[in-house]
Amino acid sequence: MEHGKSGNLIKNTRANANVPVVIVASAFGAETIRRDGHATWAETAAKAGAAGFEVRRELFSYQAQSQPAALYELGQRIRAAGIWPVYSTPATLFDETGALDECAMEQTLDEAAALDARIVKFQLGGSESAGAATDSATLDRLIAGIRNSKAQIVVENGQLQAGGTIDAFSALFDALENHSHTLSMTFDTGNWRWVQQDPLEAAQRLAKYVGYVHCKAVEGEGARRFATAPATDDAYLAALLAYLPAHVPRGIEFPFDQNNLAADAARYVKQLASA
Repeated sequence: MEHGKSGNLIKNTRANANVPVVIVASAFGAETIRRDGHATWAETAAKAGAAGFEVRRELFSYQAQSQPAALYELGQRIRAAGIWPVYSTPATLFDETGALDECAMEQTLDEAAALDARIVKFQLGGSESAGAATDSATLDRLIAGIRNSKAQIVVENGQLQAGGTIDAFSALFDALENHSHTLSMTFDTGNWRWVQQDPLEAAQRLAKYVGYVHCKAVEGEGARRFATAPATDDAYLAALLAYLPAHVPRGIEFPFDQNNLAADAARYVKQLASA
């Protein structure tokens, strides 16, 4: 599937009210965020018409930025701009053995609470061969660990085989069938390509678990694969969005033009809100 580097997002064929759009901090450039801090660009996101701004823990320049006082101040600045924070961590909910990583879960939820995040996004993780543990004792600890969070907890399909396959998410959410309200999914439209999974099949099988969508197209192959803005005629993205819930927030996770950051942000927020 070919994707252009710029252009309008194709309109979804179904009737759809404007969807809340989140700008992911990395869309402005990792070095830009590390240099200027998240708050400056959250204000740009607000001026662009975004409903939310995704703070990326891996883009903090120094450890103190992840401390409660600093997170509280950042959250206050984001809210003062008129938008709400999303908190994203590279931490995985399940470790490489497939066991629930309760330390990472607790630390992340504490940080998200300090930020007053509306959504908290983990990577799924788990064992490459066996996925995430879904026994009742593990799921009981998971539910107990996230039950009191004010934020919506989501797990994202990543770019690694562990935590990046359709079957891994299907198995987890099938096991959580009676507790699905406690956990939902970030559906990244592009990451499936890194692990040779069909995004359309993923949308068909996992749509009912999706609470947040990361939108991007993908160009290149193998190690030279990279995220890009969807092309005007990207019918495949339109097909994906048609399967996914129409009301959940959509995050812009493709890079803006470094010479035109504010204008690009405003353009893509408007287009993605009605795509």
